[in-house]
Amino acid sequence: MKTQTVIKSLLGALIAATAAAFLQADVVETKDGARLVGTVKKIAGGKITLGTSYAGDVSIAQSEVASLTMDDPLVIRLAGGTTMEGKITTSSTGQVAIAGGDGTINTSVDKIATTWAPGGTDPAVAALQRKWAYEAALDITGKSGNKSQFGSAVSMRATLKGSKDTLKFYTAYNRQETDDVKSADQFKAGIDYANNFRGRMSWYVRNEGGFDRIKDIELYNVSAAGLGYDMISKAHQTLTGRAGLSFRYEGYKNPLTEDVKSAGLDFGLNHTYAFETMKMTNSLSIVPSFDDFANYRAIHDSYFEMPLASSKWKLRLGLSNDYTSEPAPGVEKMDTTYYTRLVLNWD
Repeated sequence: MKTQTVIKSLLGALIAATAAAFLQADVVETKDGARLVGTVKKIAGGKITLGTSYAGDVSIAQSEVASLTMDDPLVIRLAGGTTMEGKITTSSTGQVAIAGGDGTINTSVDKIATTWAPGGTDPAVAALQRKWAYEAALDITGKSGNKSQFGSAVSMRATLKGSKDTLKFYTAYNRQETDDVKSADQFKAGIDYANNFRGRMSWYVRNEGGFDRIKDIELYNVSAAGLGYDMISKAHQTLTGRAGLSFRYEGYKNPLTEDVKSAGLDFGLNHTYAFETMKMTNSLSIVPSFDDFANYRAIHDSYFEMPLASSKWKLRLGLSNDYTSEPAPGVEKMDTTYYTRLVLNWD
């Protein structure tokens, strides 16, 4: 007798819990008769994002929604700009009511422009705010046997990005030894600012300095400014070209090598392509001198980047080329580096 009582109590509790779960769920009914139950995460861009336990996040076009009912309040902005916090219900006639502390607004589903959690920020405002993003990268290589080799490279980047402009600070150091002889000893630090002042058009300023002791360069500095144009500007792919004026300085350790001090041109090309799980990045800059257009420096970098177990950690596989058309005596014009780097990104 006691066992039956316990079973009945458990069944009653289970039924009550299940009913409560359904009562607390948000419901979206479409014009073709489908009834979807879950939690409305957001309404934006003409779509309702509904979180479900059976299919993950489901995106539903607002134009296809006949009825929407929500248990928890959201901050709602209508297409006309009216904003209020409240719960959404739909009448049998299809009219949407937003019930808040100051009363009720009647509208339709398609007039809801966006929603966000109470106490949060309007997504339209958040999109205009500048945000910092950071990156640190490290790679270490080694080899023993017929030849011994050891090398390491570290780099850091900080990016402040807004809706119309991007500011980057970066630095990197690369040191390699082959058979106990330095084969790379290079440092650089720079700043790059670009402002999309009109559509795809932008202006930019940049400055980079450092040294390359293998190329006998004790100090170099390149300052440049000019205009950029987004030849491709899509969510998954961008291609930006740059053209401007520059001033290039290269001071050599060997007193017999003439230092470079010349104004010149500045050309650049930056490309990114995002695959489903990977990203490809290519960059190229060329700085020829007015004094002698055959005297120039070209920097190229290409890499593939793939996520690891955590979204913050990535593996980067790439190669870079550093070409100086008129190097110091006894120095090769081209330096090519192949690298595998562990990258950490955070906000």
